[in-house]
Amino acid sequence: MGPSRSGTVAIIGRPNVGKSTLLNAALEHPLSIVSSTPQTTRDAILGVAHSGNAEIGLLDTPGLHKARSELGRVMNETAREAARAADVVVFVTDLPTIGERRANDEDEPRGRPLEPHAGDKTLLADIGEGKPTILVLNKIDRVADKGRILPLIEAFTKLREFAAVVPIAALKNRGVDRVLDEVAKLLPEGPHRYGPEDMTDRPVRFFAAEYVREQILHATSAEVPHAVAITIDRFVEPLEGQGAVQVDATISVERPGQKRILIGTGGEVLKRVGTQARLRIEELTGRKVNLKLWVRVVPDWRKSRQDLRELGYGGAGLSGEEGTIRIDAELDDELGESDQDGGEQEDQ
Repeated sequence: MGPSRSGTVAIIGRPNVGKSTLLNAALEHPLSIVSSTPQTTRDAILGVAHSGNAEIGLLDTPGLHKARSELGRVMNETAREAARAADVVVFVTDLPTIGERRANDEDEPRGRPLEPHAGDKTLLADIGEGKPTILVLNKIDRVADKGRILPLIEAFTKLREFAAVVPIAALKNRGVDRVLDEVAKLLPEGPHRYGPEDMTDRPVRFFAAEYVREQILHATSAEVPHAVAITIDRFVEPLEGQGAVQVDATISVERPGQKRILIGTGGEVLKRVGTQARLRIEELTGRKVNLKLWVRVVPDWRKSRQDLRELGYGGAGLSGEEGTIRIDAELDDELGESDQDGGEQEDQ
């Protein structure tokens, strides 16, 4: 099998090109949250995969974008730092939207040639020439005529040298193994850093917050998903057989109107968010979970470095707003959904 190899691989690209989907496919587990909302990923998330004798530390990173807030700038810094520190960069892109539409248009047999997105050109220029980089072209299943992909690949290879070019359909897990095989060849020789059962270096409480935010992304729209931050106030994991995992989380939004939308009539929206998030946490831990959610307003937190640190983007521990709404998202095992699931009261 050759020498043992181990290293870090930064998955870099624009928002919504399929970076988190690629990570999850490589792990064969939905570790990183996924949604159609741009900038879903806010932190660099490590997932440990293997190929042959190589241990691959895949870092899912925020989509690089034109930042309009302090949060956006922090996210971009996170992605760029991951690329700088990694042994290998996997640059993910997808087929241009116009190309996708025309490629399947029977009235336009060939359509306009597919070209690299302008944002891809900028991002590739930021990656040092000395950094081993693999180009991953995602969502190729959207194009019936695969011959149309070849000019696009050729256009990319004119922008810089790639160690390999791998077309994939991450959502259908096509081509993902080849990405791992190509990455493995580029990693430095060395001992493995993680245990054979380790999937990530992040604690469960981090993913508890992520899975609450994931369900908010699915349940709300417009500005609400972008204005949400989750902090874990209490996380207690008793010894096996000694009770459920206890999780208390606070959801911070920027406007009272966002708070009302998130709670919903009679707490219906937040109840649904809590129930689905609890199921995701239970899937990860393999244990019953009691999840309690609170909502508060932290005005314009995305614009403040201090608030960002206190909300977990570089720090922790915001004190909170008086009079917040409390929603308990719990299920009674025997009764199913009960009046206790989604109960609402004013904190004193």
